[in-house]
Amino acid sequence: MTNNPRSGQVAPHASFVVVANRLAVERTTDADGQPGWRTSPGGLVTALEPIMKAKEGAWVGWHGSPDEILEPFAHDGIEMVPIPLAADEVAEFYEGMSNATLWPLYHDSVAFPEYHREWWDAYVKVNQRFAEAAAEVAEKDGTVWVQDYQLQLVPQMLRGMRPDLKIGFFLHIPFPPQELFNQLPWRKEILEGLTGADIVGFQVPGAAANFLRLIRDRLGLETKRGEFVRADGTRGRAAAYPISIDANAFQDLASQPDTLARAQQIRDDLDAEIVFLGVDRLDYTKGLRQRIRAFGELFQSGQLDPDKAVFLQIATPSRERVDEYRKLRDDIELLVGRINGDMGRIGRSPINYLHSGYPRQEMAALYRAADVMVVTPLRDGMNLVAKEYVACRGTGDGALVLSEFAGAARELKQAWQVNPYDINGMKQTILDAANASVTEKRRRMRTLRRQVFTNDINHWAEAFLSDLGVGVADK
Repeated sequence: MTNNPRSGQVAPHASFVVVANRLAVERTTDADGQPGWRTSPGGLVTALEPIMKAKEGAWVGWHGSPDEILEPFAHDGIEMVPIPLAADEVAEFYEGMSNATLWPLYHDSVAFPEYHREWWDAYVKVNQRFAEAAAEVAEKDGTVWVQDYQLQLVPQMLRGMRPDLKIGFFLHIPFPPQELFNQLPWRKEILEGLTGADIVGFQVPGAAANFLRLIRDRLGLETKRGEFVRADGTRGRAAAYPISIDANAFQDLASQPDTLARAQQIRDDLDAEIVFLGVDRLDYTKGLRQRIRAFGELFQSGQLDPDKAVFLQIATPSRERVDEYRKLRDDIELLVGRINGDMGRIGRSPINYLHSGYPRQEMAALYRAADVMVVTPLRDGMNLVAKEYVACRGTGDGALVLSEFAGAARELKQAWQVNPYDINGMKQTILDAANASVTEKRRRMRTLRRQVFTNDINHWAEAFLSDLGVGVADK
């Protein structure tokens, strides 16, 4: 395994470079068994694709296969720069430091973070590899936009190698308060890494305030009105840029005849007067235990009639090699089984639990089929599922129950907001949303849709890049 991100080939050069843990493409196999690539369906890729094509941009990221070195390649007008990771680096950098240390810590320590020095060593080494690749790819005076918690050291490393660059960083997950962040043995190094960016972007203002307080107290940097002054006198900025979705694309997809027919088929299969829906990655931050327990008690008490109502929970597989996630899956399946065993009957289960991922059109059909969307994470940077549901409700009906600990709660104020730790309060809020009048549901949904469509994914990208000084008018 070599630390050189490429094996001798001259790297592509681009004025605009995105650096993310994963490339913007995923592997495919055609009908003849030939391998290929397709653009990843994520909102980030969708938002940045036009500007990257216009500026002949490059995307730096891991291609998803350990112990494999690939040359840079072009895909749909964008240069892809694959970064290799050895199998032990996937275990230590990604599964370890990123997802067993930083992820739980940044999500309010919902699960206990683990601190291992060898994980940190791998994190530093891999971040250095990403930074070197970006430094090689970026043109003089170009722009590099680094994404998310796996790569928090890259901005400072990159600034040391290429001080001519404009460097942005965006954190897609929450950023914790000082009392939690101070647990991190490498807190100083992480903060220094982030201050290498000209703009450090967060989902909500509170996260930016947490960061500014920490760099003032831990690094001794001067901060004022969202700006910070580095030791060399140069300035950076920390601010909130709430991420969103391609609202029009979701609305169009949800309005297609095939999608509407599938939505009706889902309702017919569920055979219920009212359909509640949850859609989450199978993750301990999503509040699945509390949510399923709340529905179980509602069915058991008779406040929800299992002959008339059904709760459909989609749990997309996630990080299945990590012990905490395997245990969560076992706990959820045991809980669902107990509730259905107690309350179900032949041919009917009050809770339908599906541990699987689905394509976007199927998700749009599910959103159209659901009367009440229940989004109750214990902690979430934003939560785009809530916005996707709103975008798909073109008829103006439906109800959204939303955790006040999701970043989206700051924007989606007309949702029925709930504290997911309060099981009784959650039960009552679910009933309130289900039993609200059509007039109230439409009034709330109208306001929610205005917010989602006005502040879409393009608005997010343009706001960040404009503040970074990147011309977006020529996309």
